[in-house]
Amino acid sequence: MLNTDYFTDIDNNETEFYIRNLNLYKIEISTHTHEKSQLLYAEGGIIHIFINDKHWYLPARCFIWIPANTPHSILSYSKSVDMYNFYFKMDKNEDDFYKKYNIYYADDLLREMFLFTKKWNGAITTNDIVKYNFLKTIKSILPEMESSKIPVILQHAFPKDKKLIEIADYLKDNLEKNLTIDDIAKKFGLSSRTLSRKFKDGLGINYVRFLRSLRITKSFELISKNQYNMYEIAIMVGYNSLASFSNVFYTVTGIRPTEYSKITQKKK
Repeated sequence: MLNTDYFTDIDNNETEFYIRNLNLYKIEISTHTHEKSQLLYAEGGIIHIFINDKHWYLPARCFIWIPANTPHSILSYSKSVDMYNFYFKMDKNEDDFYKKYNIYYADDLLREMFLFTKKWNGAITTNDIVKYNFLKTIKSILPEMESSKIPVILQHAFPKDKKLIEIADYLKDNLEKNLTIDDIAKKFGLSSRTLSRKFKDGLGINYVRFLRSLRITKSFELISKNQYNMYEIAIMVGYNSLASFSNVFYTVTGIRPTEYSKITQKKK
């Protein structure tokens, strides 16, 4: 569990901006609120955010806006995540953008602005006018991001059982292989029946659906890089045809992978 003692500092009313940038192996922050609004951007890894019983998966090159006083929890079992947390004090007459939680695409400019703050931490005040104005600029341009809203709530099953976490890590490194539940059970010293029960009890879904979820999650990251064509991505995440990949992607997300690709390219 991440130490959250700094939450008290975030809500200092005399502080307009606060930054908490972290590189973590594991993130597990229980449900909490803070009086400042939060912008969360993750570089690498997979972040899960839970708000009002909805499970949001934060894909590559995206950030989530969480309005002030919104209960939420954060979870990740990724091996390494650079997590950028920006906290903003809000006024009563702010743009409506700041009152709604959602996930948005970070274009190259905004991403570079996030990364520029990597070594910043703590309260940012007018005593450091350069940093202060930089964060003020980030905040001021966010309402323009409405057109960059990701068109679906991306959900991704996540395990808490240690054995399932090991299995998930192994699968993520071998998505291109056609690994059956029997293959995985044998590799991890379990019977297929026991492993099947673990998936049902621990995740509420079966092995096939969990593997599908991992593959679609990885495909979002690969599409966002704009380094591979869609067929190459299909093969890399374990589908032997573009049609089958596209159909599964659509079933899970409600959009075609080519649509998501257009979104990422448009914001370049």
